[in-house]
Amino acid sequence: MTPRILSLLIGYCFGLFQTAYIYGRAHGVDIRTVGSGNAGTTNTLRTFGKTAGLVVFIGDCLKAILASVCVWAIFHNSYPEIMPCLRLYAGLGCIAGHNYPFYMKFKGGKGVACTAGLIMSFSWQLTLVGIFVFFIALGLTHYVSLASLLLGAEFMIGTIFMGKMGLFHMAQANLMELYVLVAIVVGQMYVRHAGNIGRLKNGTERKTYFFSKGKNT
Repeated sequence: MTPRILSLLIGYCFGLFQTAYIYGRAHGVDIRTVGSGNAGTTNTLRTFGKTAGLVVFIGDCLKAILASVCVWAIFHNSYPEIMPCLRLYAGLGCIAGHNYPFYMKFKGGKGVACTAGLIMSFSWQLTLVGIFVFFIALGLTHYVSLASLLLGAEFMIGTIFMGKMGLFHMAQANLMELYVLVAIVVGQMYVRHAGNIGRLKNGTERKTYFFSKGKNT
């Protein structure tokens, strides 16, 4: 259990780097007190503009990637048979640190950019499909929340598919652990978006326009 716990802790430490909060403070704003109140990419975009949103997205993606790389550097020689699982533990820890930073009274973001960074560090195949799914959904609906939820679903379905195809080269027990970890990552994303799901159902979810001149509503 030691490498798993250490991977979670390493990820959590990386997740504590709150890009949106730091960016907002640098501009005299606590991002948690404006807009949706989330310390994440979308709220930063709506509050400060596209450049700020891009900076925060990159920062939050990068911390998940760095957590995964750090865990790989420490454990890849000792535990190669569970390396995909350890990457997921690191990513899960990073998402937890981002969503529930202890020094911000556990009020952070929703972990979408961190999840994107986790997917990038986990599988290039799932990354390519995820980019396609996310931007097609966003382009058609302009709902970031819906695109994010579909990205999560793609991560779950794609991981199971790759596992069934034998692409992870893992024992069955470790493969089941892998599936459980991905389910937790995706499940927490859906829980964090419970309010968004409700608004999507009743048609009151706010739209976001990244690449057009449409007004964010």
